[in-house]
Amino acid sequence: MYVCLCKGITDSQIRDAVCAGASSLRQVRKQLGVMSQCGKCGILTREIVQETVEQRNLDANESLFYAAN
Repeated sequence: MYVCLCKGITDSQIRDAVCAGASSLRQVRKQLGVMSQCGKCGILTREIVQETVEQRNLDANESLFYAAN
């Protein structure tokens, strides 16, 4: 789904940027250029970044645990 119509940026591109190492809204904005024109995409972009960072952290924490034999 398109999040930023001004720059043609999708939710997948935002998630990919976070998975590639961007851990803040500022880093995603710098990398993709999202929120650099009209700013209407700001709220949705922030939500996507937060959700993706949280999911990435959960996935990382789950990999720390393993079944005891």
